[in-house]
Amino acid sequence: MEIRETHRNDYTISTDKDKLDISSIHQFLANETDWANGIPIDTLKTSIENSLNFGLYHGGKQIGFARIISDFSTIAYLGDVYVLDEYRGKGLSKWLMNEIMEHPNLQGLRRWILLTDTAEWLYKKFGFTEVPNPEFYMEKHNPNVYKG
Repeated sequence: MEIRETHRNDYTISTDKDKLDISSIHQFLANETDWANGIPIDTLKTSIENSLNFGLYHGGKQIGFARIISDFSTIAYLGDVYVLDEYRGKGLSKWLMNEIMEHPNLQGLRRWILLTDTAEWLYKKFGFTEVPNPEFYMEKHNPNVYKG
């Protein structure tokens, strides 16, 4: 898949896996989130290797991240979205979401999936809604999987 990169002032969004600061991403996800708390670094590396990744950078420093799991024809799952606290309120999360939603390999999908309990206001701006028929939704969830 072709690497895409966009710039805005001193900020960059890139899909280049080689630019990702894995230790920075791991530190945030493993220690600052509820959804990936305690994730082992090898698990994170595998998830990144098998996803379309969007790194957000300021002067070369990783300040945000998101990844897409997709078949690139019918469905995409948006996960692990974050912007570091000190960079919030600058429109960067909206820019990151815009780059994700406009990615050429993610067009014409029948379904997007997102699980979140934060920033619903952001995702609603990009067409995400609550599940209209939650009684149809099923999951197999192990919230303690990283606790070993």
